[in-house]
Amino acid sequence: MPNAVAPSPTSTHILEWLAISLTQGLGPTKARKLVEHFGSAEAVFHASLTELEGTGIQAVSAQSIATGKSAELAREEIARAAAAGVTVLSLEDGSYPTRLKEIYDPPLVLYVRGNAEVLTQPGIAMVGTRHPTPYGSGMAERLACDLAAQGLVIISGMARGVDTASHRGAIAAKGRTVAVFGTGVDVIYPKENSRLSEQILALGGALISEFPLCTSAFPQNFPIRNRILSGMSVGVLVVEAAEYSGTRITARCALEQNRDVFAVPGNVTNKNAWGPNTLIKQGAKLVATWEDVWEDLPTEVKLALTPAASPESASGSSASLFPDEGLPPHEKRILGLLKADESMHIDELVEKLENEMSSSEIFAALFELELSGKVRQMAGKNFVKSF
Repeated sequence: MPNAVAPSPTSTHILEWLAISLTQGLGPTKARKLVEHFGSAEAVFHASLTELEGTGIQAVSAQSIATGKSAELAREEIARAAAAGVTVLSLEDGSYPTRLKEIYDPPLVLYVRGNAEVLTQPGIAMVGTRHPTPYGSGMAERLACDLAAQGLVIISGMARGVDTASHRGAIAAKGRTVAVFGTGVDVIYPKENSRLSEQILALGGALISEFPLCTSAFPQNFPIRNRILSGMSVGVLVVEAAEYSGTRITARCALEQNRDVFAVPGNVTNKNAWGPNTLIKQGAKLVATWEDVWEDLPTEVKLALTPAASPESASGSSASLFPDEGLPPHEKRILGLLKADESMHIDELVEKLENEMSSSEIFAALFELELSGKVRQMAGKNFVKSF
């Protein structure tokens, strides 16, 4: 037959699944129904053109399968993947994320760079704005660090902002993290995260995508991939997100997929607090520390996790909304003046404290607070609290 596919070298029939996924006019849902109609991915390629057209798929799709065009595209893609060190998983593969199979429209195939085994381990998705406040990026990084130290895989989208901070937090804990791309796995986006992607792979994490190799950063791809973020996870943690944000799509997907939703509350005067604060009003679990996530995890997930080294983040303290009560008086006073979502210039700080301590005492206290990770210095001698 002209549409026949050579036998797949594995039981997962990756060639057939990949050929179906690359067929013009077929999305995940139609493709899955096509496989169900014929009984298997392999059987689709033994069907005649008439039988294929009889399923109601587009003529261009039926012809692509029947003439062998889809199979040829798959062979070429497998060769490219092998050359790039990329693994392709089908829905039948044992390394395909079990939770992702449960959603309404799981990807037919996943392209994987790195450790495919990490995809089957319990993980939490962390999402938020591309333009976080210092408070938002700080909370994302610290929470990710603490959760990764407990053995949870941190799943995020590699975008600027909260995503990047979340991946960095996991790396700081020497934990595992998975980046879900809206591009091909061989296209790092944004480019400045090239080093971050290398660190993810070096620590046993993975870069994954449902999009073919060489796929560029088309805007429509990113909302599509959000269902994978929530689908792979046991829950979704929202850090900061404005009213009209792609994060809302991920949160909605999580609810539709019966996943837990967690949210870090924010300053009500900040537009980025709208998303998490609204989710909390609607029933999402308020998160101040990693323990708030941990206590809501299913018992079987907790039992399956093996903490990595230490349950605390690299700086020796957990992410929290609340100040450290054990600080020296000068440090405690300065920390009380600083905010997490609004920087303060050193001159303003000196002016506010001129009747309480000398400038040298202020500088010394700030230095100690920076060393302990409680304060961050921004450009131009501006300081923020970094919980």
